[in-house]
Amino acid sequence: MMSRLFKETLGVRAWALKNVFLLYFVKPSILQIDEERCVVRIPLNWRTKRRDIHAMYLGTLCMGADVAGGLIAFNLVRRSKANVSFLFKDIRGEFLKRAEGDVHFTCNDGALIRDLVQRALASEERQEATVSIIATVPKKLGDEPVAKFALTLSLKKIG
Repeated sequence: MMSRLFKETLGVRAWALKNVFLLYFVKPSILQIDEERCVVRIPLNWRTKRRDIHAMYLGTLCMGADVAGGLIAFNLVRRSKANVSFLFKDIRGEFLKRAEGDVHFTCNDGALIRDLVQRALASEERQEATVSIIATVPKKLGDEPVAKFALTLSLKKIG
């Protein structure tokens, strides 16, 4: 029997293969997902590394933040079976250290995202909230952040 996290990882990769091939290419893995928290890992390898500084490329870091910040909402919307359009309206990133290993992207804003989804389902208007994501390299730096992201998640019920 496949584990739930393996199924989540396959689901994200299948969606990415169809919709955002570059995300599929970097091979994100879901380490934790529930209604409160999402943790995504992107490996540092030939696909994701900027070779001159031996650290993860800025664009890859942004993709990891995108997945960690959006997956809770994606799952809640999917379970509601409602037709909801969602996207990130903006992104702010603070890059603190070089990411010289596999990066874990953590979003702990489940309650905020749940409220946002409920507001979107109850309204005809676009609803927005800013979610926070912390990127760490646990094998090298423990819980010390290498980057911090704030993404404005925007949802709108369609039809």
